[in-house]
Amino acid sequence: MTSEFVHLHNHSDYSLLDGAQRVDQLVNTVDDLKMDTVALTEHGNMFSVIPFYKQVKRVGIKPIIGCEIYVSIGSRFEKKARSDGGWGNNHLILLAQNFTGYRNLMKLVTAGYLEGFYYRPRIDLELLEKYSDGLICLSACLKGEVPEKMLNGDFKGAKRSALRFAEIFPDRYYLEIQNHGIPEEITNIENMRKLAHDLSLPLVCTNDAHYAQKDHWEAHDIHICLGTGKERNDPNRLRYATPEFYFKSQDEMFKLFKEFPEAIENTNRIAETINVELEMGDYHLPNFPIPEDAPNQDPDEYLKDLAHSGAEKLYGEVTPKIKKQLDHELEVIRNMGFAGYFLITADFVQYAKDKKIPVGPGRGSAAGSIVSYSLGITSIDPLKHNLLFERFLNPNRVSLPDIDIDFCIERRGEVIDYIKTQYGERSVTQIITFGTMKAKQVVRDVGRVMGYSYGEVDRIAKAIPDDLNITLDDAIVKSSQFRELAENEYKELIDHSRVLEGMHRHASIHAAGVVIAPGELTDYVPLYKSSTDDITTQYDMKGLEDLGLLKMDFLGLRNLTVIDKTIKLISAKGEEIDIEKISFDESKVYELFASGLTIGVFQFESSGMREFLKKLKPSVIADLIAMNALYRPGPMSNIDNFISRKHGKKRIDYPHPSLEPILEETYGIIVYQEQVMEIAHEIAGFTLAEADIMRRAMGKKDKKLMDELSVKFVEGAQNKGLSKGKAEEIYSLIEKFAQYGFNKSHSTAYAYVAYQTAWLKTFFPAEFMSANLTSEMSTIERVVTLINECKKLGIEVRPPDINVSHIYFSPIDDNAISYGLNAIKNVGEKALENILENRDQEGTFNSVYDLCSRVDKQKVNKRVLESLVKSGAMDSLSGSRAQKYQAIDDAIHYGQKFQNGDNKNQVDLFGNAEGDSVLIKIPDLPSVDDWVEKERLGFEKEVLGLYVTGHPLLEHSEDLEEFTTVDFTDKFNLSKNETITVGGMITRVMRKYDRRNRPMAFFEMDCIGGHVEVIAFSGCFAQYEGLIENEKVVFVRGKPSDNSDFSDLKVIADEIFPVEKARVILSGKLVIRFNSGEVAPEDIDKLFEVARGYPGECNLVFHLPNKNGSRRPLRILAHNIKVSSDKDFIRHLRHQYGKDNVWVE
Repeated sequence: MTSEFVHLHNHSDYSLLDGAQRVDQLVNTVDDLKMDTVALTEHGNMFSVIPFYKQVKRVGIKPIIGCEIYVSIGSRFEKKARSDGGWGNNHLILLAQNFTGYRNLMKLVTAGYLEGFYYRPRIDLELLEKYSDGLICLSACLKGEVPEKMLNGDFKGAKRSALRFAEIFPDRYYLEIQNHGIPEEITNIENMRKLAHDLSLPLVCTNDAHYAQKDHWEAHDIHICLGTGKERNDPNRLRYATPEFYFKSQDEMFKLFKEFPEAIENTNRIAETINVELEMGDYHLPNFPIPEDAPNQDPDEYLKDLAHSGAEKLYGEVTPKIKKQLDHELEVIRNMGFAGYFLITADFVQYAKDKKIPVGPGRGSAAGSIVSYSLGITSIDPLKHNLLFERFLNPNRVSLPDIDIDFCIERRGEVIDYIKTQYGERSVTQIITFGTMKAKQVVRDVGRVMGYSYGEVDRIAKAIPDDLNITLDDAIVKSSQFRELAENEYKELIDHSRVLEGMHRHASIHAAGVVIAPGELTDYVPLYKSSTDDITTQYDMKGLEDLGLLKMDFLGLRNLTVIDKTIKLISAKGEEIDIEKISFDESKVYELFASGLTIGVFQFESSGMREFLKKLKPSVIADLIAMNALYRPGPMSNIDNFISRKHGKKRIDYPHPSLEPILEETYGIIVYQEQVMEIAHEIAGFTLAEADIMRRAMGKKDKKLMDELSVKFVEGAQNKGLSKGKAEEIYSLIEKFAQYGFNKSHSTAYAYVAYQTAWLKTFFPAEFMSANLTSEMSTIERVVTLINECKKLGIEVRPPDINVSHIYFSPIDDNAISYGLNAIKNVGEKALENILENRDQEGTFNSVYDLCSRVDKQKVNKRVLESLVKSGAMDSLSGSRAQKYQAIDDAIHYGQKFQNGDNKNQVDLFGNAEGDSVLIKIPDLPSVDDWVEKERLGFEKEVLGLYVTGHPLLEHSEDLEEFTTVDFTDKFNLSKNETITVGGMITRVMRKYDRRNRPMAFFEMDCIGGHVEVIAFSGCFAQYEGLIENEKVVFVRGKPSDNSDFSDLKVIADEIFPVEKARVILSGKLVIRFNSGEVAPEDIDKLFEVARGYPGECNLVFHLPNKNGSRRPLRILAHNIKVSSDKDFIRHLRHQYGKDNVWVE
């Protein structure tokens, strides 16, 4: 070792919202300062261990793995605050001396989260004693138990604590001193000097570095504010006492501790005793339990048996082609040692299928494997669709296979539970993931903490280009607007944001990841417990891969749930459907795609996709596979060319005649990664494994490898008879397409799911839409979208009805759906089960009194009854809604008396009965006026989240639909600079003041298609304040705000005007589209004759098809005539030319 001083107490951004240096920054700082060893000691966790270990090893620095743990005062199981208001813990630094110490540290940190968590992950002395082997202990900062006791004057207690730690860590316990210029630290240094002398314990000096450079202290201060939810100007917030918590050089540490040379020397002594080597490069797979009665107990042979028997069942006859591919894949799997992986996967997929848990047909490149298909892991025949095994598992690139599985979103947990049972609770868990502060997010976070107004911060964030993974430095180069802001008015904000950019902000559970260890998980990885009590690994997906652990993605796919619910609804009416055996050649299904009626159809719902489908008019599954791959940034530019070639409007050209079999299904356009591989194989003689290496190099823009492979490609092509020029031309072509070519296996599998959903929508629309509505029940805007789609399909969604409806949405017949009772707020499933059980046994209800006399009042209470009335679910009972609502108290009282009575079965309408007993009379409904429409609809919205029997905007619906420019089904694809117009009713106004004490407003709007949140900044508010009132129907013109949380559409208003003025303000052109290129002069004359009856200020514009094949129409302005956008005129034109062929711009 050459370092004379070693930093033993440091934090990175994995000490979430406290440490303000990324791991790479820390490592670069150590390297720049010519230090050869460094420790990383996060607060209570080991999140950073793997990236830290890999990065320091890469630059030749020795890693010290540690943790600043929290030790409870008393037992870790005691969850109570200290008498002085503290959280009941002290700090302690632990450093792993060897691999045993590393494992013990994992055990301790895991116990802190799983057993001792109370505000912080805490351990106790019992655990320290149990897991002390291989660990070095430092007494920590001022929050350590020993320094804290001494600062509080408890010197005897401090001595006892120090001796206890020294006993737990013999010859491995050090008294830690720090000097950040804090007065208490100076006192502590003297205290520790004396204690070290009295107890013969060694001193060690540290610096508690939280950021890389001294001038980052303000950014770190802002980082702390983010963690505590405070603004910087809050006088009562948490803050560090000095700006000295940066990573200091050796010289700086020598000067600080020049009176303590032994404390400096001890940093080196500690480092020299440490040697931890993590096991990377090997795989740690669990052993698959092969059934005892299996003829082959060897995993490879057992896999071979299963694969061959599965192929026989699927194909009937295993042809030489099938056998050759199957044996080839099995041989690769055997050589790579992955038989167990396939057996484990096949086992839990089969379990799911046995338990009727819907499983997707495939996901990712695994669908390209015939072994996966034969084992039942996937349902796609790779030979039929020309999918490539090497795209999935490449013998030239050894890495664990990556089989991701889609399950029904409601039952995914059952599969994970099965795996825990199969391999042990302590060997299976979910995986952590970390959210980072990307360019726009960090600007918004820092701006908020610094006290800037929402408008200012929004303006800065919007100046950052929307490029994927763009950095602030990139934005300064690419955007002159952002550069101007960053270099002038908002320089300080952007400078601090650049320091914090990319740092980890929070930990959460990976949406799909599950890890399976061959034994106790904590022998391999520490565990974490989230705020929702979910247990995950502390290492993320990449870290687990580095350690060679088996991780799998178990994804919950809502559409599988919808398919399953649809099939059950179909079964309920006596028809049985096997979705795996439907025909993929149904013309009516492709007609549905071509019509664009694909709301609810997997992957084909967005407005842009629907428009392309209308032009494409898909006719085979290959079209859907291709569209699924093309409708993405990059390849999307090829869609028009693809459509024109399909319909013969453009000639299909192939780069070389030999490529026609490869590119025929995509009309000569390279769409898939597999096509890139096949071209390299066909043209240059690459093996498919080599071709996959080339594809990956192109995708990652690995210039060095690409240069090598380009030479090999050209030489190979020349050997097969191509000229050098033609070979280079084809290489350049595939290099371009490889940048954004899509995985065909994945696209095929998802096109299958898309077709299945479309098939169900085509042949069982009521059942399919019912299942969709049920699955989206909690998302009101989505329910509105689906109800609108039902209208287009001619299906009526009827209000909830206690005598007809079920818990979930359900078809009444082919043309009607009954609203699900579970969608009513305040009405739980137990109440509904009680009501429906009684309805099934005793028949329908005739009055609110009848209902209350038959149900359990503990489950069906007053709140439930009120919500049922408000929703309209009791409309089939006698009386108006107002009468029933007013009668609820009497009905509950009546029902209670009735159920307690001895003669409840003898009551007649007159209250008479045989015998002496007095019978209970059914009360009359109160005489009250019914609710007016506004009140009725308001109550519906309150308990259902939407209007069902009407809409307060109905009288304005033509204007709102005409001039609203937003498709609520595709609201997240709006450009930030796009001017949009939305119309609706203002429902909630919040007046506020901006940073300069100017009035502004936030308000919400109910629209016919969805919900909008609007921000009117001071200038807009001053101009339109009179219009910003509850229940006013207005149009707002402005720009979409950032919507990274995928909630309601947010709009920053530029203009606001009443709905009554919309046709005057928003009408510039009236457009009529003629679908035929030829329009008879007499037809134009008739049109002009009608138009003259509606004079106004709108230009009349005709759209005609472009004869040169361009999709852009000819726009012809009708001279010498201007018209109004009068509703009657537009209705007449739409009747004449079609609704979609007339619009106002």
